[in-house]
Amino acid sequence: MSDFFNQVYEVVKQIPPGRVTSYGAIASSLGSPGAARMVGWAMNASHSHPEFVPAHRVVNRNGLLTGKHHFDNPNAMQELLEAEGLKLEGDKIVDFKEKFWDPMKEL
Repeated sequence: MSDFFNQVYEVVKQIPPGRVTSYGAIASSLGSPGAARMVGWAMNASHSHPEFVPAHRVVNRNGLLTGKHHFDNPNAMQELLEAEGLKLEGDKIVDFKEKFWDPMKEL
């Protein structure tokens, strides 16, 4: 597993329940603002990480659940977020700006 992936996982593990961040925000916080897609690859591979990585809390820059097809159950991402108190309409976080956790400010 790459060092970048491990750095991504360390950021993602800091996202509080009931909050979400984006692939790009994680990439920027790691000094690689153009690496949002690589963060997505890390989230896709997170199931093989030995510690729990709350990948369900990482969405695209518009609050869309673009990674939901990488979960065993296509509804799992939405169900996990709703269990944490987030509201969704379709595949989008309601009040995304209020629920957004910015690792550049929080870490």
